[in-house]
Amino acid sequence: MSSAGEVVAVGSPRFTLHTLGWRAFQDLCAAVLREVWGQSVQAFADSNDGGRDGAFYGTWQPPNELGDTQDIPPGPFVVQCKHTKKADATLAPSELEDEFAKASALVKRGVCGTYVLLTNARVTGTSEEEIRRRLRAAGVAHPLVLDGQWLSDMIAAHRGLRMFVPRVYGLGDLSQILDERAYAQASVLMASAPEQVATFVVTGVYRKAARALRDHGFVLLLGDPAVGKSVIALMLAISAADNWGCAAIKARTSEELVQRWNPHEKDQFFWLDDAFGAVRHEEHLTHAWARDLPHVMSAVKNGARVVLTSRSYIYNEARPLLKSYAYPRLHEQHVTVDVADLTRQERQQILYNHLAAGDQPQDVRAQMKPHLEAAADATPFRPEAARRLGLQAFTSKSPLTRQGITTFMAQSQQLLSDVYNQLDTHAHAALALTYATARDKALPGLPNPVVFDAGDRDIVERAGSTRAGVSKALAALTGSFLRLSTSSDGQEYWTFHHPTLREGFAAWLTTQPHLLPMVLMGMSDQALLSRTDCLAPGSEQRQGTLLRIPPSLYLDVARRVAVLRQQPHGRLESWQQSHDRQQAVQAYLAHSSCDSFLRAYVETDPQVYEELVQFRPLASYDVRTTVLARLYQAGLLPEETRRRAVEHMKELAVSSLDPSWIDGKAWRVLLTKEDREVLFAYVRQELVPQLDDMLSDWLSDADGGDDDPVDNALFQYSWAFGQRGDDDAAAEFDHARDFYNDERRSRPPSNDSWEPAAANDHSGQRGGHQPPGPHRSLFDDIDQ
Repeated sequence: MSSAGEVVAVGSPRFTLHTLGWRAFQDLCAAVLREVWGQSVQAFADSNDGGRDGAFYGTWQPPNELGDTQDIPPGPFVVQCKHTKKADATLAPSELEDEFAKASALVKRGVCGTYVLLTNARVTGTSEEEIRRRLRAAGVAHPLVLDGQWLSDMIAAHRGLRMFVPRVYGLGDLSQILDERAYAQASVLMASAPEQVATFVVTGVYRKAARALRDHGFVLLLGDPAVGKSVIALMLAISAADNWGCAAIKARTSEELVQRWNPHEKDQFFWLDDAFGAVRHEEHLTHAWARDLPHVMSAVKNGARVVLTSRSYIYNEARPLLKSYAYPRLHEQHVTVDVADLTRQERQQILYNHLAAGDQPQDVRAQMKPHLEAAADATPFRPEAARRLGLQAFTSKSPLTRQGITTFMAQSQQLLSDVYNQLDTHAHAALALTYATARDKALPGLPNPVVFDAGDRDIVERAGSTRAGVSKALAALTGSFLRLSTSSDGQEYWTFHHPTLREGFAAWLTTQPHLLPMVLMGMSDQALLSRTDCLAPGSEQRQGTLLRIPPSLYLDVARRVAVLRQQPHGRLESWQQSHDRQQAVQAYLAHSSCDSFLRAYVETDPQVYEELVQFRPLASYDVRTTVLARLYQAGLLPEETRRRAVEHMKELAVSSLDPSWIDGKAWRVLLTKEDREVLFAYVRQELVPQLDDMLSDWLSDADGGDDDPVDNALFQYSWAFGQRGDDDAAAEFDHARDFYNDERRSRPPSNDSWEPAAANDHSGQRGGHQPPGPHRSLFDDIDQ
């Protein structure tokens, strides 16, 4: 195993720095000087730099490897960057005539004692000698010329630099900078999305996430679809493999994370995309996270590092459920990162990188060039839209005008339907197969090569294609609409290049009645429950829903969902997986079903009523009570079942101190006025006299944190009886609550409590526009 910073492969490392834009190269140089030399480099704006791309002041102690620069030169120091997009270019002194003149002016102004020239080009010994002579003739006391090989050596030698400038992982041979284990880990990660690594931009958001991971071991990346959450997680995973030798594990659920955490393996990196649901909130996943968070935080305390991603609107729904468990107290301001919080320059660099990596011809990029700054200012700005702008497959019908390009950037999702319409039948069949795939639940996509079963052949025929046509289309769509990835066991598979492309295809499918039935049949169970709904035609679509099932298919879907609910706990299935499946079915009935579908469902699965009345405390958080309320509103809940539910709630109100019946949304529907009177009387008679005896049991599970469930329940009971004018009962609950809180807060905090250290964020102001004025456009060389 190689030591930190060791060059593993034979020979000097060489990075393809010519593939960077001029501004990205300048930022890399500033990062090198800050990390390697420890200098607080001031980087100048794109205009009026007076021949200085950067500068710093103070005393400089050069590193030992710089040879004849060991004497401490006087400041101030000027940094000038010269970038070329030509591979293996050699810098000649004749290319620096303007710089020599500017250097003379800087010396006369007293702002240049030492002049540092950084270039990605090669510099011969003769040229270096001539450049230094010319700079001295201009009055520079200490000229220093550092070429592309010097930069490559610094990148290879400094892990800290690579963590905060991770784009370099895509610029060279990883075996030259990583030890064997890190190389194996990073190679697998990069193989999953090489173009994402090659186009990545280090933003303030990424730096905040990297600091949170370094300082706290945990980070939650939030943002709307297509803003780059998964890309940042990928780069953090690669950096963790390099910096800490972490074994990267891409878990799918909190349960899988807990199962795969090894307390004897200190350096593990866990990455979970869409932690609380892929396209809409899945309550069973959130409840699982709330249950497993203590174990996750124990893993973090013992050296594991965890990255979660979630769409903002999904996390906003999940957050109250996480909060209700009151553990752990996540300091969100330290570990939560809004991925869409980008500066104008960062947006421009993201757009530049995707255009440079795309397949647009040079003449098209030249036509786009005058409008690209406006494109980067489009609201909302989404990196995935920038990627599509760089690809001919998405822009063939888009006008190359300012309005056309900015509309494409801001409304790329709405334009997808037209793009899908332009594709031929073979492409439609290939995309439908990818969307419908449900072969191996362990494989998240369409296997390569495709083995066509009866369902596949039906989809292909309905689309008007052939197996040969589909095979060619899959290859043609790879890189634009589809991505070919490799699983941990070496199996290749296709998925949509980005979730928004899958969502756009689902929206297009609703206009294709000849494809919809077969795609629905081919959809996996998880996809059916999380990406479709059976709400009434014309009703508002819940955010994140991909496909609305037409009424003609309600009975087919009802039969399939019923089979999932009735499926017994399998021998190879954990209890939690079985529980989560049941939760997903219940959530579908509660939130994604109209009255007509519910009618078809209960006719198919009348045994469901028995399951629904077995809800647990806290009943407000058990989705079964919501299903009961929905059935009652639809006139589908037998009175005998409703009465059983009320009796069960009455027992939980006393035995589990469950206040859900007081103001729970479902119970406002299920309880009659008479039921509510009976409940108050029962609690008054059975619970109030037992409060003192029950306090010791409640305290045995308590800690001193906020949002304690017993404290909340006692408060709600006191409030409810007070509203009724029963001041004696309210006083009893107040007394019990005061005693309970005094006792639990006097106890030492739990050893499992996770309190991250304070983190300083110096990322500066985000978003907004820079002041107008003459400047060198970041897109200046995009058409070269």
